[in-house]
Amino acid sequence: MNLDILARYAPLYVDAAILTLRIAAIGIVGSLAVGLLVAAIRQYRIPVATQIAAAYVELSRNTPLLVQLFFIYFGLPRVGIKWSGETCAIVGLIFLGGAYMALRSGLDSIATIQWESASALGLTRTQTLRHVALPQAIATSVPPLAANVIFLIKETSVVSVVALPDLVYVAKDLIGMSYNTSEALILLVIAYLVILLPVSIAARLIEKKVRRGGFGN
Repeated sequence: MNLDILARYAPLYVDAAILTLRIAAIGIVGSLAVGLLVAAIRQYRIPVATQIAAAYVELSRNTPLLVQLFFIYFGLPRVGIKWSGETCAIVGLIFLGGAYMALRSGLDSIATIQWESASALGLTRTQTLRHVALPQAIATSVPPLAANVIFLIKETSVVSVVALPDLVYVAKDLIGMSYNTSEALILLVIAYLVILLPVSIAARLIEKKVRRGGFGN
């Protein structure tokens, strides 16, 4: 292992890590929004929309992100929809992540008596969902949500297929040009550890705090 090579390559990985974090952050926020929408649709059992949401969840969960990115980046231009590589990566992450962020198990854990009690107090179903069900569902779902956040960050490792200079792209490029395989891979591992370890630690702390608050048990 050559320390001079590591020092020379490190700035490239910093730039790639910033891109990776930006794509992951936008993708995670978008996934949460889509997940909440899907959860609301399925909770309200809206005709047609419920079937569409169920089909979306099955399609998203049962196809690899790599295939989804190929379709978005190479397939959509055939019908006149052409996005940048970064936009395609974000859309792909949201499409995949939204199906995993649907909070279905969290909402299902809310006792029927709570819905009935809220209705007896004069709350509409929307108010009950917002003020009673969602806070508990989110608290209960903290462990799977945290796991999904980490999962989506890891999934950014395939966005290089849409010509984005992410961490994996930089590593492969450097290996191909200079054949310094060990140094390139060591920096790749370090970069992902720097990104994922704080997220994992923060997730565990949040989970402990939520459990101390009486939720998620």
